[in-house]
Amino acid sequence: MDGALSNSHFMSQILLYTFAFLVLALPVVQSASVTRYYNFDVRLQNVTRLCKTKSIPTVNGQFPGPKITVREDDRIIVRVVNHLNYNVTFHWHGIRQLGSQWADGPSYVTQCPIRSGQSYVYNFTVTGQRGTLWWHAHFSWLRVHLYGPLIILPKEGVAYPFPQPYKEVPIMFGEWFNSDPEAVIKQALQTGAGPNISDAYTINGLPGPLYNCSAKDTFKLNVKPGRTYLLRLINAALNSELFFSIANHSFTVVETDANYVKPFSTNTLLISPGQTINILLSTHQTTPSSSFLMMASPYTTTAGTFDNTTVAGILKYTAKILPINKPTLPSFNDTGAATNFTTKLRSLASPSYPARVPLKVEPSPKNGTCQGPNGTKFAASINNVSFVRPSIAMLEAQYYHFLEGVFTADFPGVPLIPFNYTGTPPNNTFVSHGTKVVKLKFNTSVELVMQDTSIQGAESHPLHLHGHDFFVVGQGFGNFNPYKDPAQFNLIDPNERNTVSVPSGGWVAIRFVLDNPGVWLMHCHLDVHLSWGLAMAWVVEDGPLCNQKLPPPPLDLPKC
Repeated sequence: MDGALSNSHFMSQILLYTFAFLVLALPVVQSASVTRYYNFDVRLQNVTRLCKTKSIPTVNGQFPGPKITVREDDRIIVRVVNHLNYNVTFHWHGIRQLGSQWADGPSYVTQCPIRSGQSYVYNFTVTGQRGTLWWHAHFSWLRVHLYGPLIILPKEGVAYPFPQPYKEVPIMFGEWFNSDPEAVIKQALQTGAGPNISDAYTINGLPGPLYNCSAKDTFKLNVKPGRTYLLRLINAALNSELFFSIANHSFTVVETDANYVKPFSTNTLLISPGQTINILLSTHQTTPSSSFLMMASPYTTTAGTFDNTTVAGILKYTAKILPINKPTLPSFNDTGAATNFTTKLRSLASPSYPARVPLKVEPSPKNGTCQGPNGTKFAASINNVSFVRPSIAMLEAQYYHFLEGVFTADFPGVPLIPFNYTGTPPNNTFVSHGTKVVKLKFNTSVELVMQDTSIQGAESHPLHLHGHDFFVVGQGFGNFNPYKDPAQFNLIDPNERNTVSVPSGGWVAIRFVLDNPGVWLMHCHLDVHLSWGLAMAWVVEDGPLCNQKLPPPPLDLPKC
């Protein structure tokens, strides 16, 4: 790459390079899998939190929603019936959807929404994946209530690459609004102001004892001494990255986003919206004379308002009422603590679980970027283009070749307004609006450098890519230097995941192979930023083989 990039490449916020990857895409594995059936009845249910009862959307009357537990290579069939007055879709966050692209779920991207009184069957196979993922609504802000764990166990007879735990426990972080979140975002989009913040964070739907009127609504984890527990952490919060710690306990990180990592011990971790982290917790050898708080609090460097509260659950060894110890969490803007954790993550990169990182990268004239400027209204953009959802599903437009009026494959190669991205922002931060995509050939390998900006203040952005995992090969602060920074990339054992946070005031570089034909959304998993348009889409053309082509849509695919 030395000397091959122009100054416009140097000043871009996301640098995109492509080349024809020589390895064929992984085929859809056909194995003697089990088919597991689920029914999702989406309806309103009265739920009381913070001494306030309100009617919220739920799946089967549960908040959070039901846990899905399968094994690698199992087939999952979920029949969704929408009893709400809202449209709804569901996304199976982190599932590759190889051969089942129509089941991915983001509204107006891979499907039209399921209307009130209608149904849709999500039908997909978990191919070559194992670990902790989750499911959530992917329409407006409905995922604040509609979410649940999706646990993929290894194949029968295949052990974890770490000690077998005594027990496994999913722990989902969320947010609670006393008001209607749909009214909150509707008002924000109409007025152009930032939305009202949540009233509490939750652990498995419960705010915990640090909030008024919530002592009885506390998640309690009963443990035995001398045991090892696998805690499957999932950040389902709408707009907050979270620090997490357990008083007087350390733990071992063993997995991120359903990909095993080299184990390392820590007493504090950072988990962003959309991310999952598996940790091994070894309890004390003898029953202690106290209980311990598990706590999570926000990490942010935003200049705007945010929910600066703390959620807590209780880790207890005995049924007796005992004194409770609190952990010490980093301050809300401790970027050093955030970076200290994320830079420790490395793929397992073992013979059984290799890290297949694309090694060769050639420059391409197509570039991209990520920024969040503000004109008279809040807006967010990638390469100065604020994403607009079309009125028809993009995947249908791609399959039936009626692209005109739906989306265009002219996503800009460089920012329309280049500037010193981590310095003083320009006076003109207006953006254009459109449904623009990057269209690339099947099995193209991509290197993507995502750069945070100082517009409205530097801020971390958790970016999620649908239909693919990627390797985090580098990150740093300031402006990305395409002549110097790539020399420090980790191409041996980089962390593999589906959601990564762009460092506040910095950049992150990822590599992945577009081996999955279809239309794949990439967006910030802070839902307020997604609502403002911080998203774009990748269109992957069909490959030459039968199992490398977009299949026809199912007969019950919802219509717009």
